[in-house]
Amino acid sequence: MSTARIWSYPPGSGHQEGRTLKGFTVEAIDGVVGHVDRQSDDTPLRHLIVGTGAWVFGRSLLIPAGTVTGVDMKTRVVTVGCTRAEAKAAPRFETDRETLDPEYLSAVGAYCAALPHGSGANG
Repeated sequence: MSTARIWSYPPGSGHQEGRTLKGFTVEAIDGVVGHVDRQSDDTPLRHLIVGTGAWVFGRSLLIPAGTVTGVDMKTRVVTVGCTRAEAKAAPRFETDRETLDPEYLSAVGAYCAALPHGSGANG
């Protein structure tokens, strides 16, 4: 996937403009990653901030919108095209300042675009 496309929800993903995903469960290929804490759809670099709970020691992950493979509004589940290990290995998200840091966002985009499943997540 190109780094430009990694920041937009893919066609057919089920994402609906104006609908919040806050609180939705985020599932990777091999299991639950966490829950959507926040989403940023008002920027060209659309993404989700996902709280992982105890799985990654309470860490949050920044997941580019292009990694989303499906949104089920009924079950409140967002699926992403990566494994839990790939999500955990992505550039570390520390604070909201990183959502404004071009270097960090570029590293995240490049990492996710290079994942073998065609998309990925980061944290």
